[in-house]
Amino acid sequence: MDRIEQIKPLDCFAKERAKNKWNNVAKPLHSLGLLEESIIRIAGITGQENFTLDKRCAVVMCSDNGVVCEGVTQSDSSVTSIVAESIAKGTSNINNIAKVFDADVFAVDIGMNKDVCSQSIVNRKISYGTNNIAVGAAMTKEQAEKAVSVGIDIVKECCESGYKIIVTGEMGIGNTTTSSAIACILLGLSANETTGRGAGLDTEGLIKKISVIERAIEVNRPDPNNAVDILMKLGGYDIAGMTGLFLGGAIYRIPIVIDGFISAAAAALAMKISPTAKEYFLCSHVSGEPAGKKILEFMGMKPLITAEMRLGEGTGGIFLLPLLDGAMAVYNSAHKFDNLPIERYIELK
Repeated sequence: MDRIEQIKPLDCFAKERAKNKWNNVAKPLHSLGLLEESIIRIAGITGQENFTLDKRCAVVMCSDNGVVCEGVTQSDSSVTSIVAESIAKGTSNINNIAKVFDADVFAVDIGMNKDVCSQSIVNRKISYGTNNIAVGAAMTKEQAEKAVSVGIDIVKECCESGYKIIVTGEMGIGNTTTSSAIACILLGLSANETTGRGAGLDTEGLIKKISVIERAIEVNRPDPNNAVDILMKLGGYDIAGMTGLFLGGAIYRIPIVIDGFISAAAAALAMKISPTAKEYFLCSHVSGEPAGKKILEFMGMKPLITAEMRLGEGTGGIFLLPLLDGAMAVYNSAHKFDNLPIERYIELK
């Protein structure tokens, strides 16, 4: 956690050079909107107006949540390890999409309640699942900080391996409950306002889920000004690990992509730990979960994709990559005012 002190603002000179490069492209100013802003942000992150995103990956944090015993999910916890093993084998939903967009996928066991016999799993297990937040804290402060450090370490390793952009993902039955509870505290909203049906609860199940979250908040009374306290009392290892990914991006100067609601909850916690870290986030899409839009607004982030996705695993985040590729093709093209007999557009106020 000491590494957080290394986080610095974006390189404003690189951002200005990237903006000038965009303005030399033969097209109306700012006409690619948020895509232009994303490329300028990446320039500020890397400190270079000329960069590549050719080596990219998704890091999927896999863990189990003790709150599942309260009946807040349609599936039981066995699904977590089954899907995690599929991700490690390269056969899950995230893998199928990532192959299309030439991205690698890493499955990280940061706290599943059973071991998966696969050499492809990145084993960083903190413990065999978290405790039930409806009766007490999910984890200890030491476990929460260790899980965050795991995420930071993985970013460091990815950077050393040459990766240029990282998509965050998660797999953990029960994690829409933990993330909805976190959203209540961060946003100052009721559980009724932040909680959705997750992977498919009926109305009775949704009512129970809301009640469990209300009980968890009452039992734990997290400090809304302390991100680690919120995390240890209401979170999961997957959320803690992704919080570390977002902080690691700011420490090691690599863009980190927010996926859906659960990923956004982790990003919001990272922003609470270090407000400057937000400058290193890229927002892919807005989740279909009730608090998906609200938590992005809390961070001041604008999604590039609105498709009502809520699959998880980093699948929504991966869809940002081809949009960035397309923007980069325009950004780096020879179709520039310097090369064409076209009058430049000027900034009108």
